[in-house]
Amino acid sequence: MAKLMSSFLILGGMLALSIASPLPAFAADAAQASVASETTTPKQRLDTLFAELKRERDQDKAREISNRIRVEWQDSGSATVNLLMQWASKAVETNRQATALDIFDQVITLSPHYVEGWNQRATLHYQMGNYRKSMSDINQVLAIEPRHFGALAGMAAILTSSGQDELALRAWEQFLDIYPADRKAQEQLGELEEKLAGNRT
Repeated sequence: MAKLMSSFLILGGMLALSIASPLPAFAADAAQASVASETTTPKQRLDTLFAELKRERDQDKAREISNRIRVEWQDSGSATVNLLMQWASKAVETNRQATALDIFDQVITLSPHYVEGWNQRATLHYQMGNYRKSMSDINQVLAIEPRHFGALAGMAAILTSSGQDELALRAWEQFLDIYPADRKAQEQLGELEEKLAGNRT
């Protein structure tokens, strides 16, 4: 438990882990991204999308923006790595966790700066109940992409399950600073605020 706490503090309050399963291809979004890619870099596209996400208050429109961000994250820039990620996703879907972990290890070795390699391995560790290993991968996710909102949700889940409600609250606050329109995050934050307020009375 102390290890979980220290990992969080080392990150300086930045958190990450995705509990969502690997995303399907968003064909329409990918087409839009390919048009944009002709004139911008991946970093520029992400910066623009995150700025839009922070301003957007409509839940459905915000979800569309978040899906476009996920498309950007998924593309490693390497055909080999992208293929390995497809194999890993298939292994996860068919409950072959050991195989999926081996493939994620290969992805991380080949492309250590590819955020989804770390993130999906962290997700799999989370699903398997390996919270400490998941937290270790989270450090790497954040080092690459501190704005990983999907990851913040998973971090909050780990912190909540380990009884660290105040840190979980901070995780949801950080999430909502990046992605303000997410209804589930708003609800989770409200529940934690009520719980912590009750504990103080």
